Amino acid sequence: MHKVVIVGRPNVGKSSLFNRLLKKRSAVVADVPGVTRDLKEGVVETDRGRFLLVDTGGLWSGDKWEKKIQEKVDQALEDAEVVLFAVDGRAEITPADLEVAEYLRKKGKPVILVATKVDDPKHEHYLGPLYALGFGDPIPTSSEHARGLEELVEAIWERLPVRHIETEPEVAGIRLAIVGRPNAGKSSLLNAILGEERVIVSEEAGTTRDAIDVEFFFGGQRFVLVDTAGIRKRPESLVEELAIRRSLRAMDEADVVLLVVDPFQVGDRELKLANEALERGKPVLLVITKWDLVSKEDAPKVRRLLREKLAHLDHLPWVYTSAFTKQNLDRIFREAVRLHELNHTRVPTSELNRWVAVWTSRVQTPNFKGKPLKILYATQPEVAPPTFVFFVNHPEFVTRAFENYLKNRIGEDLGLREVPFRLVFRGRREE
Repeated sequence: MHKVVIVGRPNVGKSSLFNRLLKKRSAVVADVPGVTRDLKEGVVETDRGRFLLVDTGGLWSGDKWEKKIQEKVDQALEDAEVVLFAVDGRAEITPADLEVAEYLRKKGKPVILVATKVDDPKHEHYLGPLYALGFGDPIPTSSEHARGLEELVEAIWERLPVRHIETEPEVAGIRLAIVGRPNAGKSSLLNAILGEERVIVSEEAGTTRDAIDVEFFFGGQRFVLVDTAGIRKRPESLVEELAIRRSLRAMDEADVVLLVVDPFQVGDRELKLANEALERGKPVLLVITKWDLVSKEDAPKVRRLLREKLAHLDHLPWVYTSAFTKQNLDRIFREAVRLHELNHTRVPTSELNRWVAVWTSRVQTPNFKGKPLKILYATQPEVAPPTFVFFVNHPEFVTRAFENYLKNRIGEDLGLREVPFRLVFRGRREE
């Protein structure tokens, strides 16, 4: 797939441009520099085809992440076919803009100069100084008002090399959202899986500021790994609050949630995150990181303590891993595929009703003033999560105890304990 990379100094509107071209709010945007630090990728769909768009951190930021950010930009530009050099169309050229221009000239890639924040055509008269950057005519755009985007996409296709149309169908991907508290080892886990430092890792909590999507293949299966910002109990800034919202949205979009757990720091936060995912109908795989730091002698004790603290999650699958030794990284993907398939289980109506007959024969159904609850029949209209609809004579007769009994039986007898599923009770006249 063609690759296009957005580059520029901090706070010129790169992430806003990224979101507009993708036609969705993918990157966190805030009016402060340094929000984006890692690489963000997304596929842009156009009439002429698709291309991979990469958002990068601001170059020449002057902060402590400057060197790391430039390493990421260097990495993104290695196989880039077109570069979008974003500059603020309403501001004067800065020394940082000139530094970026010189940096891109040395890279030798085709460059399109994109003037951002040009909300009104009358502002285009002030773009003359941008010619000094040496990349020809700037394309005026406004992410806020969606101005100039069609012209920009057309310019991108004019500079992309011609390729034969891909005839092979794209392999469907399984989206894995990597979530957890700050410093649980999420970014280290992603880097270990990819075999490269794709995202910045630091002992400082809150290093990851946005959800980072990365494509990965394992065993012929395509995965999209989404590294998210660590979720604190109380966000410490607006940027962090926006990043946490994006992390929760990544959960909504995921097929499977990888809950990363630091064995030395675990508690209610992990229980809350797991419940957030399960309530959204997402299967959860517990990934215990930093296992290389646990000695063989202490391992049984640490496992027991973890099981005690996370007793409510004991029915979920657990994988003990290490980003340092790469222990059990392959098992993460095998378990994720299994959970994904389990979450798409569809029980035939005939089989489901045979089980209903067995379940109701083993327990006395609730009754109200001598009128017993009767299950007329059951069906499963949806998957991901599996949803079971029970048509009954009186839905109001269903007690919490009886509903829990059915949940236990579905989990055990239909083999769905490890994934969330839903029960719906309807009257005989309801559709």
